[in-house]
Amino acid sequence: MYKQILHTPEGVRDIYNGECRRKNRVQDLLHDVLHSYGYEDIQTPTFEFFDVFSREVGTVASRELYKFFDREGNTLVLRPDITPSIARAVSKYFTEEDMPVRLCYVANTFINHSDFQGRLKENTHLGAELIGDGSVEADAEMIALVAESLLKTGLKEFQVSIGHVDFFKSLLRESRLSEEMELELREFISNKNIYGVRELLEPLPIAAGLKEAFAAIPNLFGSVDILEKADACAVTEDAKRALERLRRIYELLSCYGYEKYIAFDLGVVSKYKYYTGIIFQAYTYGTGEAVAKGGRYDTLMDHFGKPAPATGFVFVVDRLMNALSRQKVPVDTDVHKVMIVYRASRAASAIRKAMELRGQGMVVELVPERIGRDYKAYAEKNGICEIIHAEEEGAV
Repeated sequence: MYKQILHTPEGVRDIYNGECRRKNRVQDLLHDVLHSYGYEDIQTPTFEFFDVFSREVGTVASRELYKFFDREGNTLVLRPDITPSIARAVSKYFTEEDMPVRLCYVANTFINHSDFQGRLKENTHLGAELIGDGSVEADAEMIALVAESLLKTGLKEFQVSIGHVDFFKSLLRESRLSEEMELELREFISNKNIYGVRELLEPLPIAAGLKEAFAAIPNLFGSVDILEKADACAVTEDAKRALERLRRIYELLSCYGYEKYIAFDLGVVSKYKYYTGIIFQAYTYGTGEAVAKGGRYDTLMDHFGKPAPATGFVFVVDRLMNALSRQKVPVDTDVHKVMIVYRASRAASAIRKAMELRGQGMVVELVPERIGRDYKAYAEKNGICEIIHAEEEGAV
């Protein structure tokens, strides 16, 4: 006997009615901001060859990928991250371009989380990539885009936390820790666990100044003033250059007028290993995870045969929608919706009226009349502003 399947697999969900309409509206608002900065849309395939997201590229771990095979035996994966796909496409189609390439996108990503209950495995990502520009001005543009876009959605309270991977990486290079120790240290710093950092490094034969610098990193977060405090921990030239770049970014963001939304965190880390410079995440109330994230990835293009500096970011739209909902931020989806109720004998006049109103930019539903239907309740539920009854042939 056929068994009807009504439920979705774990980690995915249906989005419909008003929720879907609001999500589409928010995506349109975000997209409009990206277009206003000169970003052009690109679409890449939902699945790619495994090598696009391999360990060498530095994206999602292999165990979290949805993998399958084509008829020729090639290993394919559903994209877990869109940035490597765009890097591949730019390497193929923009080989002769000597000007920076600005691209934006909206697409779903797929990550097979195994240890996070309740976490979505399919998410909508909307983001931008600026390829071929290694300047600090390009970094500032990315963060300004995030701030301006969040404001456009109606959010008033949010913070973009900026760090620089070279600050931490340069200290790691100096310490010469084993890969296992490095991973453990990253975990402690990510969790702001100073005691774990000290306990891990205490027996190791590395300079006392380096130990103190590592132990201080979890506390190096806050306003722009924290960069002055970080000077004492910048025991390498790369770390000093990282702080200088962050100061310059703050100056540029002040020109945009978005400095009030900026904070700094020298202990911020990402699971994406392709980041080479600044790294940032945007947070707001109503969700425990970042609603936007990004950074500079100057070596990612190397994997696809076209070395070029690059920077970018992505909005995790589903998290952003949760934040907007929990903060009760209204999403303006106002359109003038009309419902025309008609008897079968009045169908012609109802259709003519519907076509006339649609030509004026209205949204019109044609609904056959049935005894006992509560049209008013339906209209209120579906955002319909006006109910029209087709009375006689040729008139409404």
